[in-house]
Amino acid sequence: MRFIIQRDRLVQSVQDVMKAVSTRTTIPILTGIKMVATNEGVTLTGSDSDISIESFIPREEAGDEIVEIKQPGSIVLQARFFSEIVKKLPTDSVEIEVENQLETVIRSGKSEFHLNGLDAEEYPLLPQLSEENIFRVPIDLLKAMVRQTVFAVSTSETRPILTGVNWKVEQGELTCIATDSHRLAFRKAKIDTENQEHYNVVIPGKSLNELSKILDDDNDFVEIVITENQVLFKAKHLLFYSRLLEGNYPDTTRLIPTESKTDIVLNTKEFLQAIDRASLLARDGRNNVVKFATLENGIIEVSSNTPEIGKVVEEVQSQTIEGEELKISFSAKYMMDALKALEGTDVQISFTGAMRPFFMRPLHDESILQLILPVRTY
Repeated sequence: MRFIIQRDRLVQSVQDVMKAVSTRTTIPILTGIKMVATNEGVTLTGSDSDISIESFIPREEAGDEIVEIKQPGSIVLQARFFSEIVKKLPTDSVEIEVENQLETVIRSGKSEFHLNGLDAEEYPLLPQLSEENIFRVPIDLLKAMVRQTVFAVSTSETRPILTGVNWKVEQGELTCIATDSHRLAFRKAKIDTENQEHYNVVIPGKSLNELSKILDDDNDFVEIVITENQVLFKAKHLLFYSRLLEGNYPDTTRLIPTESKTDIVLNTKEFLQAIDRASLLARDGRNNVVKFATLENGIIEVSSNTPEIGKVVEEVQSQTIEGEELKISFSAKYMMDALKALEGTDVQISFTGAMRPFFMRPLHDESILQLILPVRTY
């Protein structure tokens, strides 16, 4: 194998596939990046058997030559060293050549590295997914939906299914739900499906985080293929595979209250900043609790009291308050995460009592909802 390639394109592709390479793997060859050169271009692959990423660099694009293939072939190189090397090479072009016994030479300018490679034949094959059922989602929408839900997945392995986001596709609508049993994030959107397939799968939160970092805003759409145990996201020159979590996701529909006793409309940014300040004295250890009470004339009092540090009280003017008076306590971190995920300048918060879950959504927007369980302090 021998080819010459533009360094910045190689660096970008290596960084993309590195997101799937794990140092802690039981299969030693997976600590490497697989490189295959054909007459079409160069394909790089990284995998940790949960996530696999394949990045393709075409020979030419828009009339520019990116790769010059001298001799097709393949090799697996140690990801950690290879990625550090390509980042620091001195010139804009890189020559990579595999010599006898899998020894790989990387040349750039006056610099020459020799890396011992592994046989690419031994690298596990990526899953072959039949692509009859594809649906498409605009990339900016997909990234928004991930951002607005993935933070609420569980970080504890006691219930592995909750470490993923539940994706449901039916009747041309995609619904994403994440919960760690203390809070829940919900987002739905209309999408472009060619057929009336129904899906109900759970995608690991970690996979969605990595996908979101790697997707380029230049692309318009990402195509999504779901099978029994894998999901594939296809963007331009990029394939991103993730395994699905096994098991049934809990039915969250009954968690979301249908009526409320108190409804409050606030300016999202003002309220977020007030919670942020109140939490300054509540960040100690597990005690990240802020109290929230309705006062006269539409004023909301946000306060926090940590006996050994001090206390903070702040008043926020609401736009409207309807219903009963209320005193409630909740995690400042959960509230801030939820407010940051909401779109729109005004937020409506609906309470069903001091110890019942309450939910928030942007004013006049049914497509997104954040639910939080209060903390017992009063």
